[in-house]
Amino acid sequence: MGQEVNCVVRFAEQSAKGKALLESEELLFRGGMRLKIPFRAMKSVKSAGGELRIEFPQGTAIFELGPQAQKWAEKILHPKSLLDKLGVKPGAVVSVIAVRDETFLEQLRERTNQIGEAKPRSESDWIFLGAESKEGFSQIRPLTKSLKKTGGLWIVYPKGQKHITEKDVLGAGKKAGLVDVKVVGFSATHTALKFVAPLSSR
Repeated sequence: MGQEVNCVVRFAEQSAKGKALLESEELLFRGGMRLKIPFRAMKSVKSAGGELRIEFPQGTAIFELGPQAQKWAEKILHPKSLLDKLGVKPGAVVSVIAVRDETFLEQLRERTNQIGEAKPRSESDWIFLGAESKEGFSQIRPLTKSLKKTGGLWIVYPKGQKHITEKDVLGAGKKAGLVDVKVVGFSATHTALKFVAPLSSR
């Protein structure tokens, strides 16, 4: 989930109050004006005096963020890798079921050789389940048996689709007895929702 701060932004000789939202790959502003600045479009990112100054092709936007300005600048300039955001540490036991993202799989193989693909490994630290439709939810409950008590199940599903929504995924995880704790932008086309066993059952 992105970080959100109430602030003032100055851009194109205008000033507006609203909310700035720092996502994993872009900075958004909603309020008196709307801005969407992808990290890759940023030419310069500087922080000074509680202001975050971002230069991009359309001009320079100045966000009055106070103490958050320096922290946001660091996160934009040095973003976490996908695996870091997902919590996968070197040597982790990981199972990947129906996730067909080659970039993710390559990064995963570089970080650990304890990977079960297609068939889950017992005592997995992490299980990644790809759900392109609601039919994929039938695998959630059986997969939890292969998960460590302290492990996590990530459900990876398409963004912005009507046939499978965040509400559908949350409902399926809850039905399987899990608790949702985090959401991450998995790729340009997919989102990942993290589920864990409730504390009472660990």
